[in-house]
Amino acid sequence: MYIKPTFRMALLATAFGGLITAPQTGFAGTEKEAKIVKPEEKSRYAFYGWLEGGFTGNFNSPADHQNFGRLFDDRSNEPMLNQFVLTFERVLDPKATGFDWGFKAQAMFGSDARFIHSLGLLDQSLKTSTNQFDVVEAYLNFHFPVLTSGGVDLKVGKFVTLEGAETIDPRTNAFYSHTYIFNYGIPFNHTGALFTIHANKVLDIYAGITRGVNTSIEDNNGTAAFHGGFGLNFNEGKFTISATTSIGPETANNSRSLRYLNDLTAIWKMTGKLTSTTDLNYIYDEAANARGYGLAQYFTYAFNDKVSASVRGEVWRDERGFYVGSFANVHDPVRGLSGQAFTDVRTVGGGSTTYGALTAGITFKPAMPKPFTGLMIRPEFRVDSALNNTRPFNNSSNRTMLTAAIDFVLQF
Repeated sequence: MYIKPTFRMALLATAFGGLITAPQTGFAGTEKEAKIVKPEEKSRYAFYGWLEGGFTGNFNSPADHQNFGRLFDDRSNEPMLNQFVLTFERVLDPKATGFDWGFKAQAMFGSDARFIHSLGLLDQSLKTSTNQFDVVEAYLNFHFPVLTSGGVDLKVGKFVTLEGAETIDPRTNAFYSHTYIFNYGIPFNHTGALFTIHANKVLDIYAGITRGVNTSIEDNNGTAAFHGGFGLNFNEGKFTISATTSIGPETANNSRSLRYLNDLTAIWKMTGKLTSTTDLNYIYDEAANARGYGLAQYFTYAFNDKVSASVRGEVWRDERGFYVGSFANVHDPVRGLSGQAFTDVRTVGGGSTTYGALTAGITFKPAMPKPFTGLMIRPEFRVDSALNNTRPFNNSSNRTMLTAAIDFVLQF
């Protein structure tokens, strides 16, 4: 986030399909749910949204219809309404030299809402349905012309995490499916206060206090957490690094044992058409003495402004089988956050496993008539494998899982 445009989001747009036509306030991640803004637009108020649906075909056709290790694309051989999202916001002025303010309110209906719920907010909402409702973000944003020439921003409320190369917002991602890092190695959201210090044109510093990982009105242990890090911008945004962390108690009824979720994302615009994205992740939970760690590497080549191709490789280790799993019951993700017992025996973990995944896909962006502002169509092919001979996939019977998927994102 400096001048304060989000250089990282602009690069993610280039790397993952070129959909963001103007940056949003901030650098390297504090506004990860990006807004698509036409350069000629002058109003800082905006109302917009998108609709995403998809289908993931599993070649093994598991009887439980679960793609193990997946979240947003967890159902096999079933069409999904992933997201219907509406957003109303007032963005900060990227050229503000004095005090400024803004806000964002974003709501979602769809199957993805099962996984991004924060404790205490709509926990019982449509708990018997795959499609649920959630408030993704609801915050106030302030800019103060203090400390540095770039000033300081303060965000107060519920907001998405700083961490990771991928986002809840499908418009900024290269693929329909997500990495193990996104699904299990980083938070989805926080509730609290987050400062962004625009130290200079190269460095932004983030520091905030939150209620913890995916926690809002209620907390499963009543203890605050730290969320922060730094962002670096080099060569006029052609190379950026975002190093972020969340540290705090996350185990239900345990306010002493900490969980550390750490992520480093580096984006390098190698040429005018080729972009490399590297995502490094390390997490540790003291209560379970459980570590998870790995690497995801992306390459995206933009043939033109309508077609791009991407490949992604990942290796992620779940040492004690603590993190990676499959939620068969639609309310089990919230039960897991709150420390309750799962109610469906098909909600299982994968054991001590090193996961490998390779994904290849294409993004098409055909022209759309008004009032629509864009369309993404993303077919992909993916292979997941247990690299240490465990069998977590397809009803816990296979080392390997092959899937072919396609989704669309209609923007308005």
